[in-house]
Amino acid sequence: MTSFSSLLLASADDPMSHVVPHTIFRVGDYGISNHLVMLAISAVLLLLFVPVAARSSAIVPKGFRNMLEAVLQYIREEVARPILGHNTDRFVPVLWTMFFLILTANLLGMIPLGMALAPVDAHLQHMGGTATANISITAGLALCAFLFIHISGIRVQGFGHYCKNFVPHVHPILLLLFIPLEILGAFVKPFALAVRLFANMLAGHIVLAVILGFGTVGLHMGGGGYGITLASLAGAIALSLLELFVAFLQAYIFTFLTTLFVGMAVHPEH
Repeated sequence: MTSFSSLLLASADDPMSHVVPHTIFRVGDYGISNHLVMLAISAVLLLLFVPVAARSSAIVPKGFRNMLEAVLQYIREEVARPILGHNTDRFVPVLWTMFFLILTANLLGMIPLGMALAPVDAHLQHMGGTATANISITAGLALCAFLFIHISGIRVQGFGHYCKNFVPHVHPILLLLFIPLEILGAFVKPFALAVRLFANMLAGHIVLAVILGFGTVGLHMGGGGYGITLASLAGAIALSLLELFVAFLQAYIFTFLTTLFVGMAVHPEH
């Protein structure tokens, strides 16, 4: 019971302490946060396991390769191709990478690494964490999407013709209003991508920490308070299952909206 109690205390003493970034180590004057470390781990895992699955010589895919091919096929045929048309194969590798990087970071964030290590060494309590619950990380991902969107539009249409898309066919007087709105809209799209992913991943983990906090209260109460702890754990399990769904959903939404914005850039007539 002592180790279980310490685990709950470590997880619920301050709900925000487990979602805000913490500096793990420093490189010169720059601090490397736990979220940046987790994002790097996500990228390394993809670089290690995806090529191995892709090199499999089996005619009938199974296991991880089967799951991987099913997701890749779905993104290409059901998400990208209806929007990008004949440009699908040209841009879908970036969409695949975007989806799996976000998904891996989301899933790694569900592993309570810091909670498990805290009883062993207090300095390790901030290891782990959800990289996509950091607005700086999601802003970086949104910046990549922003560049991808506009570079794709320029490559397909040419720079001059692409710039003309920001000049709508309206009365010349209204151009003074519509051109700034078109330019503003180009920046609002990646901003919405960043905030949506950040807010959804952050909120879920805060709520989960708060529910675990009730379990800590029950342990301190003793007696009937253990019922509160059990109810808290049951709620945390249910919410974790919901967070698992949200991890996939948010990776899909980010990828789908990016695909939609790329389609608007390369096919403005639609």
